[in-house]
Amino acid sequence: MKRSSTVRCCSVMVEIGSLWQEQTVVLFFLRRFGCQVCRWMSAEVSKLEKDLKANGVALIGIGPEETGVKEFMDGGFFKGEIYIDEKKLCYKDLGFKRYNAVNVIPAAMGKKVREIASKASAEGIQGNFSGDLLQSGGMLIVAKGGEKVLLHFVQKSPADNISLEDMTKALGISANVQAGEKPQCNEDVCTR
Repeated sequence: MKRSSTVRCCSVMVEIGSLWQEQTVVLFFLRRFGCQVCRWMSAEVSKLEKDLKANGVALIGIGPEETGVKEFMDGGFFKGEIYIDEKKLCYKDLGFKRYNAVNVIPAAMGKKVREIASKASAEGIQGNFSGDLLQSGGMLIVAKGGEKVLLHFVQKSPADNISLEDMTKALGISANVQAGEKPQCNEDVCTR
């Protein structure tokens, strides 16, 4: 990724490389702030926030647009800082693909998406269809100073996410959290 790519936080533009200069950082790239699956994943990742902080690791969420950010923040889905990459340069640099009108519907209706959406609904997490429906996301974990990428995860489908265990393993830390169980799809759960 180009160190000169910028993201915005609270109307202030920052160079992406500055985020890992002073500390190791987990950068969670959301597809959309209104995405129900992204909200559930954000809540999962946020379970690590205390352990990350205790180990000097920053938790940062990055969204591709301003649409839905207020509702997302008000909902308390994510416990880290939030940045916006309006030009989607970081998304492009990291290989986070964009869907098109032909492949977005099958991707969004896949079994894994339905499973997580069902789990999110059961936990009271709702979503909407506002904003860019075509962007995918992922995660980047960069060591302090930027000399080493500890993890680079690219979603292949909207429901792909990195496990909390894989995150802590990449960081070399332990955590005292229980990952949410993804529901198993069956006739009752995934056909609604």
